[in-house]
Parts: sequence; structure tokens; C-alpha cells
Amino acid sequence: MGEAPSVKAGNEPHTLESKHWFEGVADHLGSAYLRYSFTKGTEQEVEFLVGALGLGPGTRVLDVGCGPGRHSLALAARGIEVVGVDISQRFVDLATAATPAGHPARFERLDARALPFEAEFDAAISLCQGAFGLAGGPAAAPGDGPPASLDPDQTVLDGIARALRPGGVTAVSAFSAYFQVRYLEDTDAFDTNCGVNHERTTVRDEQGSEAEHDLWTTCFTPRELRLLAAASGLEVEAIWSVTPGRYERAEPDLDHPEFLVVAHRPSR
Repeated sequence: MGEAPSVKAGNEPHTLESKHWFEGVADHLGSAYLRYSFTKGTEQEVEFLVGALGLGPGTRVLDVGCGPGRHSLALAARGIEVVGVDISQRFVDLATAATPAGHPARFERLDARALPFEAEFDAAISLCQGAFGLAGGPAAAPGDGPPASLDPDQTVLDGIARALRPGGVTAVSAFSAYFQVRYLEDTDAFDTNCGVNHERTTVRDEQGSEAEHDLWTTCFTPRELRLLAAASGLEVEAIWSVTPGRYERAEPDLDHPEFLVVAHRPSR
């Protein structure tokens, strides 16, 4: 998860001084995160992205919201240089510990809404709501402070766009508003004004110890994703409907849980 701690009021920069709500989830889960079924399709997702984004040995990739590093490590195994960033120190430590000697991957704790990179990467990814899509809910405007922008996730996308070299490409997944509303569960509370789904769920750590946590996930339509990309200076090449572990070039529909946006930073 590459999301940030709470947003300060007005236009003040985001910091790492206070915890984002997902850090508590990550701290409890630890490596048990990798037991969840949606993490089992890493190889298929990476193989798809290598082809869709034209990645190869020597390519420099930024993984925003890298979690325990599953996509970063799979890319690094292919000779791709990867920098993975996440708000959870627990996840950063797990990713670092899992990195074999000599692999071209490194990990750092950073706020996804305050990425410091400027035109440094050939490609960037943010997958499975690792960062993009987790800036809403209580992260958007704690206390009496206003949100940082019309859509808090815009700031994440802005940072991704800045990090790309001219001509660089990005793949960002986002949860489908269509799917979420169509298959709303009893444990979900969907905010129709903000497009944010709130879920109260139980998670288990490596020893099976349970803890209840609140999760907030922003959901999008393809039109919203195109508008956000354009506002960040990105040109959308495609938006596909996908399922974790089964990425494909499918037209947007109502039946897949996620959209995958492929876009590039113009060369001009």
C-alpha cells in the first residue's frame, strides 16, 4: 500500500508524522497479506504488463504502493530496475527482506501523495489499490481540514505523472464503481456522493490472530479515470476491465472488479 498518512489542511505538504488508516491493517497482516487470493496472480499480471508497457531489462520502473513487493520482485527477476514505495514500514521491511542479492529492486517508505521523483522513470505502476484509490475516506480530510483536491487520488496520479520521463508509460488499476454497486455486500457502505466504499472486515495475521479494521476504497468509472489522467497531463492509451490474476485487453464492462488504465506522459 503506497498511501499516505492524514492530509493537512489547506495546501500544506503531506508528511509521515501520523499514521494513515491502512498502516494499522498492514502492521497486523504482515506477511499474511500474501495469503489473500488476489495476490496469487502476480506472475500473470507482470507478464501482461511487460508486454502492454514494453518493459525489458534496463527499464526503470516505479511501483507506487508496492506492498510486500510482489510485483516489484517479479519485475526485478526479469532484469528490470525497480523502486518500490509504500507508506507501510512493515511492508517495506518485508519487501526488502525478500529481495535476493543482486536483484535490481529497492524499497522505500514514502507518501504516495508526495512523491519526490521528477522525470526519473521509464514506467510506473500502481496496482490493486496499493495507493491510487486509497486516498478517500478519512484520509481525504481529517478533522476540519478540506480535501487536498476535488479528488484526493488526483494527487497520487500527479506524482506518478511527474515521476515519468517524457514518453514514459504507466499502468494504474482502479476499483470499478459499476461492479461495486452491482455486487454490494452487507458489510459494504457505499458513499454515492464521493464514490468511496467503506467496509468493516476481519483480518488475520501470520499466527491467525484476528482483528477488525475499517477499509475505504474509492471506486471509479472509465470516464472519471480519463478525466483524472488528462488533469495529470497523461494521455490514455487504453482502459481495460480486469480481474486480479487475469489481466486482459477487455473492453470496460460491469462484470470485472477493476479497470486497468494504460497511459503515457507526452514526449513534447
